[in-house]
Amino acid sequence: MDDSPRQKAQIIQAPSRPLITGVKSVFLAGTTTPTPGPDWRETLTDALSHLPITVFNPLRADWDSSWREDVTFAPFRDQVDWELDMQEGADVVVVYFGPGTDAPISLLELGLCAKSDKAIVVCHRDYRKRGNVQVVCRRLGVEFLDAGDDWVGRVIERVESLMAS
Repeated sequence: MDDSPRQKAQIIQAPSRPLITGVKSVFLAGTTTPTPGPDWRETLTDALSHLPITVFNPLRADWDSSWREDVTFAPFRDQVDWELDMQEGADVVVVYFGPGTDAPISLLELGLCAKSDKAIVVCHRDYRKRGNVQVVCRRLGVEFLDAGDDWVGRVIERVESLMAS
């Protein structure tokens, strides 16, 4: 007998745009720079996989670091448009700030959703701009979690609470 939970979550990787089947959705904003330890997106996706939700993951296996970050370069523009569309449509936006980077795009993502009541911020204690993020979260009432705590459990609680409402 198999006691492992069955995956119910729909995982959508950029730039795919299939029909969304989840009851609620989560966008994984935040640090893309590799950090020590397990990948935060994989950890959270695995933890959410038993729920009938859609998870939007902007990371792409085919990303080419030589792409020009310019609006006239279609692959780059399509990626950014995908991220903006999925973040805007998501019910929850998890913004993760890891150590070792200033994460300017993550700060932009937080700015886009900070007043929407759908942001959850997870911040590593060694993130260089942690104080700025803390002040913004405190001022706007955004849930701020330390990456060292049980942030995954709290994200699950938030998603389950939305599903119940």
